[in-house]
Amino acid sequence: MIGITDKNGQSLSSSEIITKIIIRINSYLLDFWLMILNFISVVPSHSIRNLFYRASGIKIGPKSYIHYGARFYMPMNIKIGDGTIIGDHAFIDGRAPVKIGNNVDIASEVRIYNSEHDIESNDFIATNAPVNIEDYVFIGPRVTILPGVTIGKGAVIAAGSVVVKDVDASTLVGGVPAKYIKDRNLKEYKYRLGRPKLFQ
Repeated sequence: MIGITDKNGQSLSSSEIITKIIIRINSYLLDFWLMILNFISVVPSHSIRNLFYRASGIKIGPKSYIHYGARFYMPMNIKIGDGTIIGDHAFIDGRAPVKIGNNVDIASEVRIYNSEHDIESNDFIATNAPVNIEDYVFIGPRVTILPGVTIGKGAVIAAGSVVVKDVDASTLVGGVPAKYIKDRNLKEYKYRLGRPKLFQ
């Protein structure tokens, strides 16, 4: 039998080969479904988009909306609470669990990642860590959130920030990397977000 090796030149047993084939097929199927979701993401109807997102495994609470052009990876690990609005062209990575709370306002082009490469590893392996965004958080446009971060209740992330570590509740942070700016005066949160843009 001709020896088969992995990408690093290591020999593979028969069972390892079968496992890799199954993983590769599942990966192709996921890629195909994500392509379908990308087409669906530009359909100008929140109801239709949410129907497909829920069918993909995303848990979406009542009165939560995802605007035009959003993209997902491993959607079955993503949970979105009640009354949350996610802006257009957001990206949410679900390779580890992502939990987004209630009444969270996520602006346009926000990126949420929970997988990154270990730059010190000989095989450049990916490491995953969950992201948790608690209730009443506001995330400004073009913010990037990196793996393993928890953003506390009522926190505000300034536009363009890169969040690399946990953010305390009721604080405003900003910058690259994001740093504490000030406390938020409002401590008790009862408001509801406005309606989503109808055809976006």
